[in-house]
Amino acid sequence: MGQISPVFGSIIPSQTQLALQNNYLAFNAGANDFAQQYLPEVYEAEVERYGNRTLNGFLRMVGAEMPMTSDQVIWSEQNRLHVSYTGVTLVGTAAANGNVFTFPLANGVQNAIFANDTIVVMNPATGVTIKGVVGTSQNIAGPLASITAFTFVGNSWLTLADPGVLAGAANRSTSLKIFVYGSAFAKGTSQATAQGAAPAAASYKSIQPQFTQFSNQPIIIKDSFQINGSDMSQIGWVEVATEDGTSGYLWYLKSESETRLRFDDYLEMAMVESELASGAGANSFAAGAAAGNVPGYSAAVNAHGSEGLFAAIQSRGNILSGFSGGTGISDFDQVLKNLDTQGAIEENMLFLNRDLDLEFDDMLGQISAGQAGGTAYGLFENSEDMALNLGFSGFRRGSYDFYKTSWKYLNDASTRGAVAVNNIEGVLIPAGTSTVYDQQLGTNIRRPFLHVRYRASQTEDRRYKNWITGSAGGAYTTALDAMQVNWLTERCLVTQAANNFVLFQQ
Repeated sequence: MGQISPVFGSIIPSQTQLALQNNYLAFNAGANDFAQQYLPEVYEAEVERYGNRTLNGFLRMVGAEMPMTSDQVIWSEQNRLHVSYTGVTLVGTAAANGNVFTFPLANGVQNAIFANDTIVVMNPATGVTIKGVVGTSQNIAGPLASITAFTFVGNSWLTLADPGVLAGAANRSTSLKIFVYGSAFAKGTSQATAQGAAPAAASYKSIQPQFTQFSNQPIIIKDSFQINGSDMSQIGWVEVATEDGTSGYLWYLKSESETRLRFDDYLEMAMVESELASGAGANSFAAGAAAGNVPGYSAAVNAHGSEGLFAAIQSRGNILSGFSGGTGISDFDQVLKNLDTQGAIEENMLFLNRDLDLEFDDMLGQISAGQAGGTAYGLFENSEDMALNLGFSGFRRGSYDFYKTSWKYLNDASTRGAVAVNNIEGVLIPAGTSTVYDQQLGTNIRRPFLHVRYRASQTEDRRYKNWITGSAGGAYTTALDAMQVNWLTERCLVTQAANNFVLFQQ
């Protein structure tokens, strides 16, 4: 006789609720998968636990983009207008006094202080200041320049001497500063006055404008995303979304979109962080390129790198360490005093991390709006709404307007926000434009202090290239059963008048 198994009615229920081998349902254990028997409460929307993760937007607010057609961009910056020298030595004699001043000059550089010029001589260490008129002026070997000068008040330069220097010392001071404030000529004289004894017939020379050249080279930035054709047709049960609004149940849509957003961030991060290659050690970029150890490079000459914002300020700008808003406005006033010695750009933008942003809030909170000069929005055409929409708050101190905002790049834990020691806390960037000499145009032009140059010509624009290859996703360029999305740019940052920029460090 046949037997049916199981026999219904033979199962005796347990008197207590127990998770037994015969009644336990695993969530993801194959045949008894809970999710296969009952409809789970699965959230279809992906949780954005880090919010909007994109970092770009900094250069869009402060800069501009312009094409270039060369491997190098060169610009010239004007030097100081007035004549001054530092590191000047007051040469003493065995006698009670001396009136000879010497100062170093680069090879081939002409001394720009002439006979009959009126000068101010200062000792920065003691604060002593004496004025006089130049008698003779000449370049002497060294390279070194020499002038003799005569005081307007009194008959001695000795008070300029450094403390503790004996009266008969060879050099009374070696750290003086001299600048020309005018001239004093006698009646009926010619300006073509002899310039000392070498040569005797030398005449008053015109001061030629001086400039300093700077350059930068573009770098090529690439990224790509690839997915095979089979996975492109796979549909998941979690709806994905990205910062740019891309959404759907196809996971590759999110991967492609995030690759593009990450590339967009690279455009900004590279312009901020890039370094010019230097050094020739075994582990240097140049050595690795020359040895063929860096893919695509075969010679050290091509391993040039590029100068980013931080590197430019560290090289030619101002660095402020340990700024504290807790001490009031005094620390910030030191920044203003330094700006006075540079270009004195009226409007400036502050991009700060959260800690320094709060320090500024504390600083401004200790003084009233009236004491601080009130709130200003000049850069934004005096529109408070425009400034607030961009996340800026403005204030005025002295003759300067400042607009500050929190810079996400310095706060993000995946970038510089995770470092607490010796980190960059913010930057001060002058707003507006500067006048520079353009090598290609052969004329003076106005350019934003901070801007990007990208490679472009009539046949090739490398500002932002994006193309698809493969045989999936609508692309039919190769036999590869996949879709590959490619991105490329070639660009560099131009930081003009970096002496007006400030880098805040911990």
